Amino acid sequence: MQLETTTVDIGTSRPLVLLNTVDADELGAHPLDRVRIEHDDGTATGIVKRTDELVEAGSVGVTEPLHHVRGTVNVTLAGAPQSVRYVRKKLDDVELEASELETIVRDIHENRLSDVELSAYVSSVYTNGLSLEETKHLTEAMSGVGQRLSWESPVVADKHSIGGVAGNCVTPIMVAIVTAAGLTMPKTSSRAVTSPAGTADVMEVLCDVEFTIAEIESIVTETNGCLVWGGGVDLSPVDDEIIRAENPLSIDPPGQLIASVLSKKRSAGSTHIVIDIPYGEGAKVESLVAARELADDFKRVGDHLEVDVSCAITHGTDPIGRGVGPALEARDVLAVLEGEGPESLRLKSLRLADMLLTHCGVDASATDILESGQALERFRRIIAAQGGDPEIKSDDLEPGAESTTIRADRSGVVTRVDNRQLCDLARRAGAPLDSRAGIVIHQTATNQIETGYPLYTIHAETPAKLTEAERLADRLEPIRVRSKADALVERR
Repeated sequence: MQLETTTVDIGTSRPLVLLNTVDADELGAHPLDRVRIEHDDGTATGIVKRTDELVEAGSVGVTEPLHHVRGTVNVTLAGAPQSVRYVRKKLDDVELEASELETIVRDIHENRLSDVELSAYVSSVYTNGLSLEETKHLTEAMSGVGQRLSWESPVVADKHSIGGVAGNCVTPIMVAIVTAAGLTMPKTSSRAVTSPAGTADVMEVLCDVEFTIAEIESIVTETNGCLVWGGGVDLSPVDDEIIRAENPLSIDPPGQLIASVLSKKRSAGSTHIVIDIPYGEGAKVESLVAARELADDFKRVGDHLEVDVSCAITHGTDPIGRGVGPALEARDVLAVLEGEGPESLRLKSLRLADMLLTHCGVDASATDILESGQALERFRRIIAAQGGDPEIKSDDLEPGAESTTIRADRSGVVTRVDNRQLCDLARRAGAPLDSRAGIVIHQTATNQIETGYPLYTIHAETPAKLTEAERLADRLEPIRVRSKADALVERR
């Protein structure tokens, strides 16, 4: 069928083709079918969207990925990508071969899958899981797509937390300590998937996080490290597409998690990595057994990729730090580097930094580096190199002006602080998209309190979002208070 192209912008990264229903019926094209477009410079494939209004009969609308297609074109039906068959296999809980996973990764990278098909892939992995062999092959395939960083240093340090713990922003503190000790640590981080703030979201409060590879190399040459968004430099770009599909469902299945983390680390040129695996009630991993299994799988996949991986299994029942949300976590980070801040965040950062230093063969004390002010000085240099204000202090960071404090309606003992509920509340308040939204936690488990004591404060940037968070807070109990007698029974 001969049609005239017209460019349309409907805010999608998918190569959509808009056909008037008259032309679509004549062609026999249904929604989400593929069409082959022959144009002067070659051929392209698009995913069909039928419409009565956006394009007229005789025209074909092409979205941004296909804007290079112009003029009169020949449109014919095309078959679905081969990877769709493999997604169906995974939905049927059939283990996939390396070549099949490579095909899925390639088709995701080349935008050949519709949003529905990508969601089906994510759902299949969530429902049926990935075997260790599948995880190895998937990680290798994902790290083989996109750009790669390389460094002169034979030891390149890195760290990642699997998340699920409110306020667990130890990474900036660790980077400051480890780079001050002389190691190279070019930290590429993701934005939030299921949490109210990823490391990239937190750092964006303080400085720029999107850079080219050349700019990252310059920053690392100057400071030994960086704290940047990995998606900005096309490192394992398929991971970013998969995360986009996972986000609405707030899912992060173990096999895909390992592939996500280690493909990014391999692409970033990391050689020695510490993985933080928090476990406990309300954390992403709830049992010690599951945490150990995940740690073993991380190490096995790391060995397959020839990357030295060490895992720290940490308690994830209680939040780390006081703030939950980008600006509030950035405030906690600066406070710790300034010599104050939440003790829980300080202690965990020191423990993991010491572990990473030892893992990399460096004889240095994280505590000495922090208390001497070297870590703060190095962090300020990194902020400056990334376009931020190196003189910024923790007191300069203000949370959202719309706020309400939830108070105890009884006296007693705090028996539980629920990470998952606090994260849900922070997200409902607007985090991470609203950087100053989030939660300030006033109590920790085992605290003895009286009626009227503050439990937590919700911050939002708009009254509407504060109201939404308050409504959710009415249905939740993120900080549980029980009488002393009931608390004793609960502990038993």
